[in-house]
Amino acid sequence: MTLESLDLALRAAAIALLAVLAVALGRDLGRQWRGRLAIALALGSAAHAATFDIGGAAAPSLASVPLIALATADIVVLWLFCRALFDDGFALRWLHGLIWLAVFGFSLLSCLVLGPAGHARLVIVANNVLALGFLGLTLAQTIRSWAADLVEGRRRIRAFVVIAAMAYGGVNALLQIASAGSGPSELANVINAAMFLGVVGAVALMLLKVGAGDVLAPEAPPAAVPEEVAPKAADRRLVDALMRLMADERIYRQENVTIGVLATKLSIPEYRLRRLINGELGYRNFNTFLNAHRIEEAKAALADPAQAEVPVITIAMDAGFQSLGPFNRAFKAVTGVTPTEYRRMRLSAA
Repeated sequence: MTLESLDLALRAAAIALLAVLAVALGRDLGRQWRGRLAIALALGSAAHAATFDIGGAAAPSLASVPLIALATADIVVLWLFCRALFDDGFALRWLHGLIWLAVFGFSLLSCLVLGPAGHARLVIVANNVLALGFLGLTLAQTIRSWAADLVEGRRRIRAFVVIAAMAYGGVNALLQIASAGSGPSELANVINAAMFLGVVGAVALMLLKVGAGDVLAPEAPPAAVPEEVAPKAADRRLVDALMRLMADERIYRQENVTIGVLATKLSIPEYRLRRLINGELGYRNFNTFLNAHRIEEAKAALADPAQAEVPVITIAMDAGFQSLGPFNRAFKAVTGVTPTEYRRMRLSAA
């Protein structure tokens, strides 16, 4: 088999696997916007598999221009998908659509205008610099919120995203930039296609093992544990000790309190505390767990006639929030109203 044939076979295998993933995700999670982002990511990745050309400097054909633009804009989808996957409070906004459209339009125009004008190398460099920028944002988001994640399967996917983004995404973009204009390399394209197929295969295997529904499902409100599935006695004692720690010491008030701090106070490993808060109390994120206690304290203070003149920001800071904006957003997400509205309703009903 020639290198060209091997390259085509690897690309075709990756595209076929991505098509299967897109269909499976559409069937199981097509009604969720997280699932739709995953489908869009799979389709954009298929466009990448069909169009990448290490070392190529010829102006792209008119038929391939939309696919190249779709592949370039797929890095925006990856960034948004990782934000949605790793941040349960994230919501898509119209601005995100405009960002995707801007990157798609930039790539489209650069291929249609700069490429035919003899600046194909500039097109390749510009598109891959954009890719590196959004790749950096994706890695920053993935790493920054890692410590607060309580879902074990999702934590493993974070590690995979970091490794795959650096091993394939970063290397591919840098290789494209470094070799632009040097002439097509069949060997480089085969190696790149093999790496890409490996990443796609690993994603498919991970989703089968972890469960796409468990990872992509939005956070549900914590529910009481039914009696028939009550935790083991040891876990029950730990839950009681944790809740006493929160109620008596009000440790959630401390600045920059981490899951490591709580684990140390309970004399258990961090991984066990993560499983306890996630499995027994139903929280997917450590900050959500802390904020639940902070908001309960704030609700009591806002409903107290004796504190009617205390500024909202003082109540928020006393409860452990560092600024008013995050407090207002978290409070409204839980209660459906702003702190001021909540205070007015409770005091008027008193």
